[in-house]
Amino acid sequence: MPQRLLAPDEIARRHSDVPGWCVADKYLTLKSTFPSFADAVDFINEVARLSEKANHHPDIELRHRTVKLSLTTHSAGGLTDADFTLARHIDELQD
Repeated sequence: MPQRLLAPDEIARRHSDVPGWCVADKYLTLKSTFPSFADAVDFINEVARLSEKANHHPDIELRHRTVKLSLTTHSAGGLTDADFTLARHIDELQD
């Protein structure tokens, strides 16, 4: 079933559930810095496992110890429930 785009007011409301993430240009993004390169790679591997399970995959950038994740639902052309759900699960990795 295709994902439904969230309206701006829904995005604002859902954003409060993932306060460490930024909303801009149809993307939900998170930037995290880790103690070491190996820790950053371990985090990416955990995100990969969650993403496979959810069948929803972020764009991932790695710069030394900093990881940037960008979520959007390409097939819908913006943010959907799937993006915020995966963001919440990713946040649980960092708790």
